[in-house]
Amino acid sequence: MTKLQVKAFFYQLASFAVLFILGRYIIALYTGLTGIWIPMTSFVIATIIGPKFQAVKTKDGERLFMKWIFVKGIREIQ
Repeated sequence: MTKLQVKAFFYQLASFAVLFILGRYIIALYTGLTGIWIPMTSFVIATIIGPKFQAVKTKDGERLFMKWIFVKGIREIQ
């Protein structure tokens, strides 16, 4: 794995973790779900709304890109 691929993995992991924990707290607080349904629902929501990071080899070298449903198009990070 290259340096940018590792960076993309950690960005993906960090964004998922933040959204999962935040979603789990909000779901437990404001819904009537109990048991395994709280983390399962939070997992699905964090997976859907979380940004996707990917390292791509281009003719100019390796670049890091992000795609997110709240941002139009694909953004170059590095």
